[in-house]
Amino acid sequence: LVERDRILACKFIYRLRPPRRGEVVVFRAPPQAHSPGRNLIKRVIGLPGEEVWVHDGRVYINGRPLDEPYILEPPYYEFGPYRVPRGCVFVMGDNRNDSLDSHIWGPLPIRNILGKAMVIWWPPQRAGFIH
Repeated sequence: LVERDRILACKFIYRLRPPRRGEVVVFRAPPQAHSPGRNLIKRVIGLPGEEVWVHDGRVYINGRPLDEPYILEPPYYEFGPYRVPRGCVFVMGDNRNDSLDSHIWGPLPIRNILGKAMVIWWPPQRAGFIH
């Protein structure tokens, strides 16, 4: 995704089931994100109760490296280990080195999630499903 993309999000899916790792979600920015009133979009990386750790350019979940073919480049920073609280997820941008996300402002309450990002519809040349 790039700035100015317009997307369609499924708003009811998380009434039926919780978010899953790897899904791209649209959410209301939590206060600690310093983006009042804005909706943001990031990828779910860590689920409630899991330990997230960024070390040597890799993200680890519960001590196992996460396969991430969608990132632009490996993270240049170190983070964690951090245990995701109940009722929250840990979200990160695919552009890891230029993303204000959970490694900066902490966990995202699941109640803040508005929907699962499904399709880019504008601009037409970028139209397609979000993976």
